Amino acid sequence: MRVLIAVVVLCLMPEIRVHGAELEKAIGYDRQIRPLLSNNCISCHGPGKQEAGLRLDGLEGSQRVLDSGSRAIVPGDPGTSELIRRISSTDPDVVMPPPHSNKILKERQKDLLRQWISQGATYEKHWSFRPIVKNEIPADTVSGGNPIDFFLESRLRAEGLAINPPADRPTLIRRLSFALTGLPPTLAEVDAFIGDTSPDAYEKLVDRLLGTLHFGEEMARHWLDVARYADTHGLHLDNERQMWAYRDWVVKAFNDNLSFDKFTVEQIAGDLLPNATRDQKVATGFSRCNVTTSEGGSINEELVFRYAVDRTATMIQAWMGLTGQCAVCHDHKFDPLSAREFYSLYAFFNSAADPGFDGNSLLTAPTLKLPLAPQEMQLSELDAQLPILRKTLDEAVAAVEYKDPATVEPKPEIVRIETIWLDDEFPPAAAVQSAGALIAWFSSANVGEVLSGQRSLERTAAGIGQDFYQSGSEPIEIPAGAEIFAHIWIDPVSPPKSVMLQFHTDGWKHRAVWGDSDIIPWGTPGTVERVVAGPLPEAGKWVKLSIAADKVGLPAGTKITGFALTQFDGHVRWDLVGLTASDDPTTNVSRSFSAWWKSQVVRKDHNDIPEPIRGLVKEGPEKTTKPEDVDRVRRHWLENIWNQRPDALKNATRELTNTQKSRNDLDSSIISTFVFNDLPTLRDSFVMLRGAYTKPGEKVDRGTPAFLPALPIVEGVPLSRLELANWLMSPEHPLTARVAANRLWQQFFGIGLVKTSDDFGSQGEDPSHAELLEWLAIFYREIGWDTKKFVRQLVLSNAFKRSGVVSEDQLLRDPENRLYSRGPRFRLDAEQIRDNAIALSGLLSKTMGGRGVRPYQPDNIWEPVGFAGSNTQTYKRDTGESLYRRSLYVFLKRTAPPPFMVNFDGSNREQFCSGRERSNTPLQSLQLLNDVQHVEAARALAAQTLALGGSDTASRITWAFRTVLSRIPEADESTMIAEQLALHLARYAVDQESATKLISIGESKPPTDVPPGELAAWTLVTNMLLNLDETLTRN
Repeated sequence: MRVLIAVVVLCLMPEIRVHGAELEKAIGYDRQIRPLLSNNCISCHGPGKQEAGLRLDGLEGSQRVLDSGSRAIVPGDPGTSELIRRISSTDPDVVMPPPHSNKILKERQKDLLRQWISQGATYEKHWSFRPIVKNEIPADTVSGGNPIDFFLESRLRAEGLAINPPADRPTLIRRLSFALTGLPPTLAEVDAFIGDTSPDAYEKLVDRLLGTLHFGEEMARHWLDVARYADTHGLHLDNERQMWAYRDWVVKAFNDNLSFDKFTVEQIAGDLLPNATRDQKVATGFSRCNVTTSEGGSINEELVFRYAVDRTATMIQAWMGLTGQCAVCHDHKFDPLSAREFYSLYAFFNSAADPGFDGNSLLTAPTLKLPLAPQEMQLSELDAQLPILRKTLDEAVAAVEYKDPATVEPKPEIVRIETIWLDDEFPPAAAVQSAGALIAWFSSANVGEVLSGQRSLERTAAGIGQDFYQSGSEPIEIPAGAEIFAHIWIDPVSPPKSVMLQFHTDGWKHRAVWGDSDIIPWGTPGTVERVVAGPLPEAGKWVKLSIAADKVGLPAGTKITGFALTQFDGHVRWDLVGLTASDDPTTNVSRSFSAWWKSQVVRKDHNDIPEPIRGLVKEGPEKTTKPEDVDRVRRHWLENIWNQRPDALKNATRELTNTQKSRNDLDSSIISTFVFNDLPTLRDSFVMLRGAYTKPGEKVDRGTPAFLPALPIVEGVPLSRLELANWLMSPEHPLTARVAANRLWQQFFGIGLVKTSDDFGSQGEDPSHAELLEWLAIFYREIGWDTKKFVRQLVLSNAFKRSGVVSEDQLLRDPENRLYSRGPRFRLDAEQIRDNAIALSGLLSKTMGGRGVRPYQPDNIWEPVGFAGSNTQTYKRDTGESLYRRSLYVFLKRTAPPPFMVNFDGSNREQFCSGRERSNTPLQSLQLLNDVQHVEAARALAAQTLALGGSDTASRITWAFRTVLSRIPEADESTMIAEQLALHLARYAVDQESATKLISIGESKPPTDVPPGELAAWTLVTNMLLNLDETLTRN
């Protein structure tokens, strides 16, 4: 027993010595005490809640006299400090933390608190809220001058941890290529780098990759996680939304090296900049990326509130690295952000001009048109023509000498008119179509077989048969008292069940039926959509069918744009179709302006009347008293309805109408995007009690948190988002530079110096290298927020260039590589994995920008979450090069993100994401071995191997291996691959069917000059290479 105790004591002695040494030193509040209090005490005794009136996150609150008369902390005297009494007690009713919290302080933690109080209980502001302090770097650092390595290597030497040598050149170029472009290097690029013996070979490689357009694409995908960009609204119908122009702006901003301060200001307040450019307005799409809905039962006011909360919380987290959403319902439990301060920030976004109910529309205002250069030129040309054409029309109207026949004496005579629409031909330019067999004309010299002219329409139908048109020809205007007629011959041997005349206006809504009307699938019986005009006509002779135009809903003045001759079964012929009417000039709406205007008053639908005069037309002549209003209506009639217009007026009207239509068509073809604007009158903002939109509390003005530098206020000038954005980027702001520098470090090294890149508050992790983070933050600011220069500094460091091989000691003492003794090594992100395979196969499309593409995914992937009526209910994949575009451009439906993204931890973009998890699951292997995209890529790579890799197996193995991994395979690796190839060749020699099936996967075609069995065997080999851990890892 004594031996056992001795062993235990000996085992504990190192910890006891460390603990004792720790207590001998000055206790640091920020690193030692703040985390202890934050994790165990602050939720009940902090900014959000002060049980028993005690607040422990600051000096004043901790030394306040409590209800019991004691003080929690008495600096220099732990013996009288209530805090020490409570944490030392064994009484469950006294001890803190209380038993129900399930938190128990270790003796070491209690000793730290005692020693801290003994040393004076000094409080410090949280490290990330303090001003950034610049650390001077010795001029003669051992690391060749990169300050990054000075900070890291001094710590490594202090820890006694071995530092890895530089990685070999194949590893370096592959690591750098993925880091800066998201794509693998080509063999030519690898060979060029290996062959470059100049001392600045690596620097030249860095500069070349920073200059490629792929740099912007790789950088953009990280920011789009932060911005929560997606191609759909995200709730209910989850329809497509058109805002890919914002995504393309982000790519361009990184490629153009837009400084991070401008990158920030333009996204938050680009619309408020003086003389804001189109690009600066597009940038405000950042605040339109949030999830929106139009689901029935939602309340507009609630949605407006939720959107503003989302935009505020995203801004706080994206630029300040704080969990602002924790202050929506109450003061933040851990950080000094009160609910009032949150809602003061919220006030900057609470006056957004977009509605709560957005209709789940492709475009919801406010939007911005983005014409291409040729479109802008065409618009300018058309805009220059329109004033000239309007002047010509004005002159033509002024030259008209019109007298209304209804107001002259003596009255004009009434004449009978007949207009033929079909006799041997349809109307000129009509786009004739048919349902059933093709259009057929019957010709005969026998008397009576053709009623008029040389031929008649003939059709035999089993079911519905139709000859019709609905566009192309000039519209046919219906005169007053018109009767529409058509002649039909019915075969006595094969009569139809019914025949029908249909007329097209803004749809096929006017029908007259002879015979059985119940078999007709269209229109409501008893309405103008299905009028029963009589029994089926007598067979064996020509019969005239006729019906009054107004009985089928075609009053005088209506313009029809097509008609249909329809039968149900049987054999018929049609001939001589048209209308007759008595033309009384005093009542003819095409000749009498007053008759036309009076006829309009009784109409229900006035959609054919231009909006500016629609109200006047509805009121009628008796209620329209202003001469100028009468002239406006009269002019519309003269230009568009009067059937005796002089040629000059006809031509002028047609020219202006056609040019205006061309301009409208061009304008509607121009891409638009979501942008952010404020309402003309700003909304009042309030603290919403408990985060409920229905419970406004104290009214708040726009403002910023008190624990951060004050936002400059100019008397009489209201604060705007522009002041907010400039405040974020001000030199005094302690968070923005730290957060931005840390996020870039995380991108290139795998883990941030602050591991919790989305939380720089008291619940976040302290920086692993605080002085380095300070230096990087100031460096970023001092170089003018030059992102490319900052990234260049990172990748030129020895820390980035080191070998990623891990020793047993490194793995034991620093498993996450937080000390950076070895190079950054981690699995590729979802987009990189897919892009890597497509790039290595030679199929990758370099096309940039535009609407999201839809590559290979299961056809029914959207249906389980799709709503009827949604334009994203059914997934239909693209064809051609769209299948091989970079993953950045893949259409992202929020309720059903691309499976390859989800499977490899991609964000669904529903909310802010500053760093993805990296999981390792069997599903990932299943996907990479069997997914169409990857199998097709393997086959294309196999075809390239056979074509470019040499004439013998060994050369081909080396070529394929180097193409995928940039390095030459070891001898045992080549042997293993050769053995696998031999097995596959043997299998497919006797199973050609399986070989053909394998190489046929995907849309691209396999080469025809390679035997299917050989190509299939190499496909399995290249598929194996694409699935290697080394292939999926950035070494």
